[in-house]
Amino acid sequence: MSESGELGRALRGWRDRTSPAAVGIPAGGVRRAAGLRREELARLAGVSVDYIVRLEQGRATTPSAQVLSALARALRLSQAEREHLYLLAGQAVPGPGEVSSHIPPSVRRLLDQLEGAPLSVYDAMWNLILWNPLWAAALHGDAATWRGRERNVAWRLFVLAPRSAITMRGGQREFETAVIADLRTATARYPADAGLRALIKDLRAASADFARQWDTGIVGVHASHTKTIRHPDVGTLTLDCDTLTVPGSDLRILAYTAAPGSDSADRLKLLDVIGTQPLADDRAPRQVH
Repeated sequence: MSESGELGRALRGWRDRTSPAAVGIPAGGVRRAAGLRREELARLAGVSVDYIVRLEQGRATTPSAQVLSALARALRLSQAEREHLYLLAGQAVPGPGEVSSHIPPSVRRLLDQLEGAPLSVYDAMWNLILWNPLWAAALHGDAATWRGRERNVAWRLFVLAPRSAITMRGGQREFETAVIADLRTATARYPADAGLRALIKDLRAASADFARQWDTGIVGVHASHTKTIRHPDVGTLTLDCDTLTVPGSDLRILAYTAAPGSDSADRLKLLDVIGTQPLADDRAPRQVH
């Protein structure tokens, strides 16, 4: 069997063994098999269903490193399986000099057990690599539809923010400074990462504010701050936002929590039930202050 055939067979096997519940997908309705449907894998990885079909049939033979990384996350591959995926696709396995998007199983278990809190996970470049359903319902919607740089926090802060329906106030400048400091640290730690170098170059070209702050050598740290989200379905949410780091890796977790017994806590519980389904047809955009 050709390498492309081996890749397709491996992807089908990993997809078949991955239960919807393991990746946060409700298993409602009649399913022919216990694993993920192609449509579900495509949505989780941010690619088209047709591309998944072509990969599994051996007709798409050169998936990019970005696609492979997304597939590995969506399929919950172990480190060894992730390396095997890259080798089957003819791509170099990311080395120690490049930013990793691998999420250890222990971190996944921790996130799965933190119910009732919107959570999102980012790599050293502040690329969004994982989020839970409540994060999508309460804050930004389903990020599975985001493409390319749309999943990068720095790009959203400095380039997309002026065109976004979401307004960010209160603690934004401090957060921007901390993100820039993180990117500067990442460039020193991962000098061989071409994607990181390209991100910095493009941010400097696209945002005069980013270029100015980058050139000043400004240093910042992450601090807890409070955000007010005016949600179109459940009303105002007041949430504390904390940036957590994972020991032994450059992963960062953004966790949003509401004060126990508050109206916001009750509204989060409601969102946990309804998910991203609207309660009304006429929806205003979320606003975050």
